[in-house]
Amino acid sequence: MNPQILTALIAVPLTGGGLAMLLGRKSPDAARWVSLVAALLTVVLAASLWFGFQETLPAAQGPVLEQRISWIPRYGIEFHLALDGLNLLFVVLTACLGTVAVLISWREVTRAVGAHYLCIMATVAGIMGVFLAYDLFLFYFFWELMLVPMYFLIGVWGHERRVAAAIKFTIFTMVSGLLLLVAILALYYAHGSATGNYTMDYTRLLGTQIGLSTARWLFLGFVAAFAVKLPLFPLHTWLPDAHTEAPTAGSILLAGLLLKTGGYGLIRFAVPLFPDAAASLAAPLAALGVVGIIYGAILAYSQSDLKRMVAYSSVSHMGFVMLAVAAWQLTALQGAVMQMLAHGVATGAMFAIAGMIQERLHTRDFSELGGLWSKVPKLSAFALLFVLASVGLPGLGNFVGEFLVLLGSFPVTPLLVAGGVLGIVLGTIAMLALMQRAFYGPSRNADAIADLSPREILALGILAVAAFALGLLPQPFLRAAEPSLAGVVSQNIPFNPADPEIDVDVQRTAGVNSAGAFPQLQPDGHDEAVPPAEPVPSAGFPLDLTDEKAATATGRSTDSADVAGAPSQAGNEEGES
Repeated sequence: MNPQILTALIAVPLTGGGLAMLLGRKSPDAARWVSLVAALLTVVLAASLWFGFQETLPAAQGPVLEQRISWIPRYGIEFHLALDGLNLLFVVLTACLGTVAVLISWREVTRAVGAHYLCIMATVAGIMGVFLAYDLFLFYFFWELMLVPMYFLIGVWGHERRVAAAIKFTIFTMVSGLLLLVAILALYYAHGSATGNYTMDYTRLLGTQIGLSTARWLFLGFVAAFAVKLPLFPLHTWLPDAHTEAPTAGSILLAGLLLKTGGYGLIRFAVPLFPDAAASLAAPLAALGVVGIIYGAILAYSQSDLKRMVAYSSVSHMGFVMLAVAAWQLTALQGAVMQMLAHGVATGAMFAIAGMIQERLHTRDFSELGGLWSKVPKLSAFALLFVLASVGLPGLGNFVGEFLVLLGSFPVTPLLVAGGVLGIVLGTIAMLALMQRAFYGPSRNADAIADLSPREILALGILAVAAFALGLLPQPFLRAAEPSLAGVVSQNIPFNPADPEIDVDVQRTAGVNSAGAFPQLQPDGHDEAVPPAEPVPSAGFPLDLTDEKAATATGRSTDSADVAGAPSQAGNEEGES
């Protein structure tokens, strides 16, 4: 398959948005149709990759498609895009939710329609770049690119307090993004000093020898940016305001896609680049994830605004992703990927429904809602479906994600898993309360309102099919992501003997780190690592750890580039030449 299709996934929505901007000055309908055509073409490109690599992905040991273009060779910066099973799933999700965002905003936005669709499509293009970039400078470029159109989506087409929400969103993401940039530059110079090869290539930066204390600071720089986007408690406070004030399309992109870039960044970049630092900080990160699960559910129940309730439920659901990352077991990471996909579908649909209610009744306040089932039964039925998906009803995607996260994390930290289960119960109460307040009981509005239009049924129908597919047929999605996840979980991680904080007689792997990452405080005040737990079977895809165990037993450490399928020697040879 032609690797230029990776660039097309970014260029098509960006070009479609530009054309919509130009045509929207004369014809708003032309802007809508051009954007829809560009979004559908992006779906076709993503679908061609999904079906084209179905046979290749399960056996892949690295990217199945790569595109490298020399960009700034003096500083080792390339336009390097790569595709594997992990980011392919998010590419498909991005294409589908981008199309839904275009359909949902068809009649909602009547002011500066062309510019509105430019912001939607530019956001989609930036998110595609984040998922596909394998060069850290390119990754950071797209990471910041997402911010600009989303700022305008919230600040121009949002609701009453849109400007304050847009500024708050910008401050949180820009400050954390600058920390990410500093960490990337420090890693760049550390690798160059150690090898003589200054590069931003992710596959060559894996395994860079850094002292543990320094690695912790760099890891926290990456985590700061990804935790804000996730969002991780207590860095979540921008999210309810942004969701509440954003237009419907903005809320769909925020909940369905931007939040997923945080989880993806943790799995793809933060932990593989700094595995020992991640292992040393796993316990507090897992605790913050569980606190977010419980806190988000409690705060969701107490909201009087429909969109704020769904926003706080997102804080709760994404806490499972951090719990899985801290556990760093294959089954838990598979659950994190499924949770992100399912959350993107279900919560994106809930924000779409909230936007439809706002468009019809001009309110999202529960005190003015109620009894909607008798007036808009089709809309109410879809709402019930996605509420049940959000609470993890078996047969829908969220159930698979949460179950695998809890199953994979239990051998590592059973107490925190119990806290996660409590969060599920509280979240279920909150979401069922949403249905009761908005759709059941006496009607508080005597006006007749229209039920779903064919366009709205199509948009919600796409998401409904996706929710059932994730819940009833999870194997293709698990199979696609498994090689990439298994590679980072089983990779041997060598210690830096020069670091006095490290016991050079111990040779750990990422898998062993995950099992021993939660120290138990002994009565004498010393920390003693919990013995490694047996690997958890991975939902029908067992991981063969024979080589890993042999390597650990003999003190041998595999070259870090084996994970990504690109020998690190290649980078050294290029530097020498």
